[in-house]
Order: sequence, then structure tokens, then C-alpha cells
Amino acid sequence: MQRIQGVVRLHALINQDGTVGDLAVVGTPPLVLAQASIPTAKQWRYRPTLLNGEPVEVDTIIVINFSLR
Repeated sequence: MQRIQGVVRLHALINQDGTVGDLAVVGTPPLVLAQASIPTAKQWRYRPTLLNGEPVEVDTIIVINFSLR
């Protein structure tokens, strides 16, 4: 409705079970996009990362691209 485009980068901790833990916005994207990104990313589930066969937490950056079609 507001026709806002942009990229939101989230610093994220992916837990051992693949759920998204801590999230923080990186940079200064449009506020409305940042606000929409956090609850959305919290719902995502990842395949757990294994190290020597054991699940581990992963510190990563999630990039969400909002674009108009």
C-alpha cells in the first residue's frame, strides 16, 4: 500500500533446533520494513547445522529483499 522497497538485514542466532533466536536489525532500513521483518523471520525454521554430527547454534545475517513487482 505504501509502495516502499528496500533491503533489511537481520543479525540472527539460529538455535540448535533450527528456530530463530535473537534478532537485531543491521543498518537503517525503512522503519516499516524493519518492523515487518522481525516477526516474519521469527516464524522461520531452519535445518539444524551440524558440527561433528551434533547440532550447533549459528550466528548469521538474514537478508530480506522487499521489492515491488
